[in-house]
Amino acid sequence: MDQAFWDEQYRQSERRFSGRVNGTLRVEAGGLRPGRALDLGCGEGADAIWLAERGWKVTAVDISAVALERAAAVVGADSGIDWQQGDPRVTPPPGQSFDLVSAQYFPVLREAEHRTLRGLLDTVAPGGTLLVVGHLLDGPPPAEWTGPDPSEFYSPEEIAELLDEDWSIEFNGPRERPEVPEGNPHHKDVVLRARRLR
Repeated sequence: MDQAFWDEQYRQSERRFSGRVNGTLRVEAGGLRPGRALDLGCGEGADAIWLAERGWKVTAVDISAVALERAAAVVGADSGIDWQQGDPRVTPPPGQSFDLVSAQYFPVLREAEHRTLRGLLDTVAPGGTLLVVGHLLDGPPPAEWTGPDPSEFYSPEEIAELLDEDWSIEFNGPRERPEVPEGNPHHKDVVLRARRLR
């Protein structure tokens, strides 16, 4: 799942995603006071654009150059969004720098020492919000599934278990998706919303 993999995924269609903000981000971040936001795995940019339109100063990171080109083309050069190409799992953004860190279906491989995950968690500033959303998986993937094994990646519940006393968990559990894109089989998600205390 390197840059070449994701670039090819995006090249397979004119648009990979709906172009609309993820419903859970809209619900969970709609009442937050705008500040600095980090959109991990921003794809074609719908979430980053939605945040910027509501006054957030957004850093949007994705491994795919193809996705970022599409995202930037939607809003032009004057959007104020900082589009960054790279893998934040390899080089995490600056620590304690963001008032909102949004990881919508962003895959992070499990590790014994949780080094990569802890680097991403560290990007949340004191008082800031961590929002992690993943699909609710009922059993193993279907036989025709050819992608990576979902069980190899952290779920929002597992991330919640790794948060220490520096965090306050505001929500952690399954939830109906506020909006389901046409043809998408995932109607329920697992949502983690946590606030960093210090």
